[in-house]
Amino acid sequence: MTSPATPVPGAALVTGGAVRIGRAVALALAGEGHAVAIHYRSSGEEARRTRARAVSSGVDAVTVRADLADEGETRSLVAAAASALGQPISILVNSAGVFLPGGLTTTDPESWELQFAVNLRAPYLLSRAFVEALPASAEGQIVNLLDARLARHGADHLAYRMTKAALASMTGSLALELAPSIRVNAIAPGAILPPPGGSDEELREFAAEHVPLGRPGGPEAIAEATLHLLSNRFLTGVVLPVDGGEFL
Repeated sequence: MTSPATPVPGAALVTGGAVRIGRAVALALAGEGHAVAIHYRSSGEEARRTRARAVSSGVDAVTVRADLADEGETRSLVAAAASALGQPISILVNSAGVFLPGGLTTTDPESWELQFAVNLRAPYLLSRAFVEALPASAEGQIVNLLDARLARHGADHLAYRMTKAALASMTGSLALELAPSIRVNAIAPGAILPPPGGSDEELREFAAEHVPLGRPGGPEAIAEATLHLLSNRFLTGVVLPVDGGEFL
């Protein structure tokens, strides 16, 4: 049996591509020959360093700034990335996110609105702009970053959980609507990185106790999963958990 041909590398936009998981994904894409637009909001210096690493792989790479809580800036991001790279965006990775604590009585309206704007509205607006800008004859791909904790209900991080649950639903809906020319998949990371302000040692201790594989995954595990979803042309509507078995 002949396997499907590997897609020709195109241009990718990675939101939150300057740091953490987004950075690993952007560098992995560059390593596979994709031109990369590295989105950032406030991590300008980190974005420039990530760009330098990507360029060292022999590809074009640019940095593009946008505040994803701002609707206008979000709507123009895909066009700005394509213009900076000089070619259409064929891969969109929605990696940027806001993770804030709070339950029913402790989530204030500002926190609620920020998380819904960045975690849900922005992927919607970016996906729409991506689809509208993709050339008619081109194939495209969208990868959304979710959270493995959605496998279980929890009373923590209420607004965050709701945004990621809605994004999971949007992944399946768009996979149906946009097939066959555009594939839409998602990754649900587990114990990959400590939250901002947390330590690597705390993450290792947590993984040793709660993750069957006994260790955290690291951003590279998400980058590898992204490349897998992009390369397998018979996958769409998939939510791939990368959690070391934590939520089995």
